Amino acid sequence: MEEKAQIVADLFRLLSNRYRLLILCALLERSTGVSELADMFPQITRAALSQHLHSLKAADLISREKCGQYVTYSLADDRIKELFAVVKKQYCD
Repeated sequence: MEEKAQIVADLFRLLSNRYRLLILCALLERSTGVSELADMFPQITRAALSQHLHSLKAADLISREKCGQYVTYSLADDRIKELFAVVKKQYCD
């Protein structure tokens, strides 16, 4: 049980950043490219966006698909989809 608690604590640490939350909410809707995410969130610098995407990918929360020079990100974990569906319903609608 303690091991699972640590996993959840690590997840909440990642989710404690508002920009990561915004990115995940956007990816809940559909797969999205980096340029489109940058356009959606002009308050996040490209460098910071890249770092946030890297952190989310390292935690296996998102996946990345490369087609030529275009990179698309999507949610990789169904548990995150379920969690964000609840968060969106409670706080975003």
